[in-house]
Amino acid sequence: MSNDSRRKFLTRLGQGSLGAIALPVFGSNLTADWNSTGLDAFANNEDYWHLVKSQFQLLEGLHYFNNASLGASSTHIQQATNQFRNLLDGFPSKYMWGGWREEKEEVRQKVANLFSVTTEEIALIHNTTEGMNLIARSFDLQPGDEVILANHEHSSGRIPWEVWQETKGIKIVRPELPILPESVADLVDVYEKAITSKTKVISMCHIVNTNGMLLPVKEVSKMAHEKDILVAVDGAQTAGMFTIDLNDLGCDYYTASAHKWLFSPKGIGVFYAKKDSQKYLKPLMVARGHTDKSIRRLENYNTRNLPEVLGLGAAVDFHNTIGSKQIHQRTFELKQYFRSKIENDSRFAIKSPGLDELSAAIQVVEIRGKSVNTAKQELWDDYGIDCRPMSSHGLNALRLSFAIYITKSDIDYLVNALRKIAV
Repeated sequence: MSNDSRRKFLTRLGQGSLGAIALPVFGSNLTADWNSTGLDAFANNEDYWHLVKSQFQLLEGLHYFNNASLGASSTHIQQATNQFRNLLDGFPSKYMWGGWREEKEEVRQKVANLFSVTTEEIALIHNTTEGMNLIARSFDLQPGDEVILANHEHSSGRIPWEVWQETKGIKIVRPELPILPESVADLVDVYEKAITSKTKVISMCHIVNTNGMLLPVKEVSKMAHEKDILVAVDGAQTAGMFTIDLNDLGCDYYTASAHKWLFSPKGIGVFYAKKDSQKYLKPLMVARGHTDKSIRRLENYNTRNLPEVLGLGAAVDFHNTIGSKQIHQRTFELKQYFRSKIENDSRFAIKSPGLDELSAAIQVVEIRGKSVNTAKQELWDDYGIDCRPMSSHGLNALRLSFAIYITKSDIDYLVNALRKIAV
């Protein structure tokens, strides 16, 4: 894109929110309007990512590197969700029970397209925790059967198995993952050695929340299926971060909170179940319509917060407007930019694996000789930087998230602050 085109692009879009381009309703031309400016050429320019950042209205003075805990919704997504909320309150009974049936199915289609699966494999739920409970509660496992959960699983991925299955006499196997594996094979080997003739399910994170390690779902799924073992994936830290083709990953189940890397309204999640693996699942909640044989039976809540569900559609629109390919490339660009700034500084120890096959937009760094809680507090008090301290697994490290609203200048600011508080 020429300099003149860039100036016109910024004049048109940079002074207002993305929501001003098109009304936040189904069938809007949001993506077409944005792309008409020459997105593909401009997306490689840092000015473009400053424009993306401008679509998020974070608190003034806040430098937010904590997206792995909770993401922010863009202005467009907020406007769309509020519009749906206003419609609901204008005619409650119409829109709660049937008025938005087609719109809800449009959201399902958008989510299915995002993950390269069919609408009959997607349920629209509340969050990852619900999805993991749904999975762990469903199986009629018998005493002595085994479920593999590596030692970096999130509590919401571990506790459901403990409550719904371990209390029945099922054995939970907890292999230890290396903090800094050197190859994908190092991680596959851990799972392979944990499998026995009694293994029925492998439940694993796509990215662990502790140090941002990316686990080999595709390789583990292939290995597991050769032994008739089911694979369930906690995708809380990956959905929206980079391109995901669930058919290619091969797992049986995948669940994620859309309010992290997809920036949806809070309390909205997605649940994928491979068609052939749906027969094992039982709804957590039953009501009228419980005999439905489709995947929709897993989201049969009767009354629910539909504006937030439809807001997920706006979130996927926003994601597609920027472009999955561009987001994917930006994720790894920011990761490498950050690492290049500190990896040769002896005051820091990066506790996330370096290869792109092993980590992405979550990077964890220790300031040698300083308590992580002290470091986190100094970053907040002196620099307005919010991040997550991680002390489990011997990390003593700051977890830093590089979402699409993070620019390289934001990373420069972060690195400068880290150097200032380093011993």
